[in-house]
Amino acid sequence: MDLSREKLIHMYKTMKRIREFENKAGELFAEGSIPGFVHLYIGEEAVATGVCANLKDSDFITSTHRGHGHIVAKGGDLKYMFAELFGKATGYCKGKGGSMHIADADKGILGANGIVGAGHNIAVGAGLTAKYKGADQVCVCFFGDGSTNQGTFHESLNLASIWKLPVIFVCENNLYGISMHQSRHQAIQDVADRAVAYNIPGVVVDGNDVLAVYETAKEAIERARNGQGPTLIECKTYRHRGHFEGDPVVYRDEEEVKEWLAKDPIPRLINYMLDNDIVTEEDIKKIDEEVDAEIKEAIKFAEESPYPPLEAAVEDIYTDLVEEVRR
Repeated sequence: MDLSREKLIHMYKTMKRIREFENKAGELFAEGSIPGFVHLYIGEEAVATGVCANLKDSDFITSTHRGHGHIVAKGGDLKYMFAELFGKATGYCKGKGGSMHIADADKGILGANGIVGAGHNIAVGAGLTAKYKGADQVCVCFFGDGSTNQGTFHESLNLASIWKLPVIFVCENNLYGISMHQSRHQAIQDVADRAVAYNIPGVVVDGNDVLAVYETAKEAIERARNGQGPTLIECKTYRHRGHFEGDPVVYRDEEEVKEWLAKDPIPRLINYMLDNDIVTEEDIKKIDEEVDAEIKEAIKFAEESPYPPLEAAVEDIYTDLVEEVRR
């Protein structure tokens, strides 16, 4: 595989940043420091990392309720992310969005979304905009297997196919829609099979192998940039935690969990780099220490940031815009 040392280290560091961000988010939620719900991305880091390693700053992504990993991989600032989780004024959305609604338009992050399947149509809109303007931009739409039963999924693939839009649809198939196994809500094993109905490529990839994800996404992204239209990529992966923090996870078989934990994407990349003399144990230790320091600094920033003032509750909302138009 023709990947530079710098690119491999970048991908390792990205996965490590996601993992440690999520570990701390889980701890802070458990102790009551973070309000609302938290859906952790632990175990799925290779998908966001492998895909986003191919993107430019000007490209777009749409995300989901389990969106922290996507945002980190696209270059989101951990300080503003933690501040948003804490509900602080310095957060990405001034503390109003919380875990499921982080966005950063300057980095092409069009927003995580608490509505299942809501990102599909947004991604098509971004792709249409890029094509209309003749811009060298693509949009990656991240979503889960459960959302592929939603009408938005089919509508979006249909439009993107007809108009040959530069959209890459990335299904993170972690086998469960909340607590329901895929086999109980779909008569197919591979979501990628649904691409046939829209005459676009459908590809299945090991979502716990960041190198495989990177190569698959690279091909799809190049295809989109060249005006050849969308691709549906299905990444087979697994979340280590429950659907949300507090989920008892009684619906998963112990052997299944054990099997997937053994395919953790982070040790797999470490072993690849060590076996191929790309890094040393000391290199890995240094990166881990850098990430730990970054996480601590981000949490400190969030803890010391102020809460929004009471009057902020009626700022930056739809009713403000209506009143402005009326005036």
